[in-house]
Amino acid sequence: MIRFEGVKKSFGTKEVLKGITFSIAKGEILFILGTSGTGKSVLLKNLVGLMRPTSGKIWINDQEVSSLTEQEYLAVRKKCGMVFQHPALFDSLSIFENVAFGLRRHWPNLSESEVESRVKECLNLVHLNGIETKLPQEISYGMQKRVSLARTLAVGPEILLFDEPTTGLDPITTNAVNQLILELSRRLQTTSIVVSHDMHCALDIADRIIVLDQGHIVEQGNVEHLKKSPHPLVRDFLEEALSAEGA
Repeated sequence: MIRFEGVKKSFGTKEVLKGITFSIAKGEILFILGTSGTGKSVLLKNLVGLMRPTSGKIWINDQEVSSLTEQEYLAVRKKCGMVFQHPALFDSLSIFENVAFGLRRHWPNLSESEVESRVKECLNLVHLNGIETKLPQEISYGMQKRVSLARTLAVGPEILLFDEPTTGLDPITTNAVNQLILELSRRLQTTSIVVSHDMHCALDIADRIIVLDQGHIVEQGNVEHLKKSPHPLVRDFLEEALSAEGA
């Protein structure tokens, strides 16, 4: 469904992505792990066209998208839903209006009853009911994260992109967010790409894991493959995950 082939991205003389090649099947959960500054977020931005590769190609559904014009890319972006590190909800809008915001923009011909039905459906998908009239500041940070996910789901994306979705969350809420990603990927057959530095989360729900270091993929495979990797960075991630598990 998604394929990167030899993708490089440079900013002046600084090369951030150095020939990235991988593919993702429909419905798969792929974790992209790496320390800060290794190019994880840059990779996502190249996928959705917010940045363009310096060289190399990107395919989505057998369409080569890296050379599309900005106007042509609009249709591609509608297939993608981005869940940011912070909920980024509108403080002055109710939970209902926050979830409905993108829906009204992308589907202006929907009736109010259709909007209401879709908002409630998406809040139900993230296990939030009866909070439509509340303001963001009246619910917990973990609940705000789930509202952000419901807002993304409302427009029906085929691809879900998560940028550090569990940063700043306690272990119980982190587990709840992970299980939501897993549940929604399986139930809706969305393809999920999760950018993270948390190996523990990846071990819990990933179908496959890619480890980036200094713009290169240094390891990739399923959980069992990663557990056997001799690469020092992968071993460091695994040791940290095991340490957190035993804490």
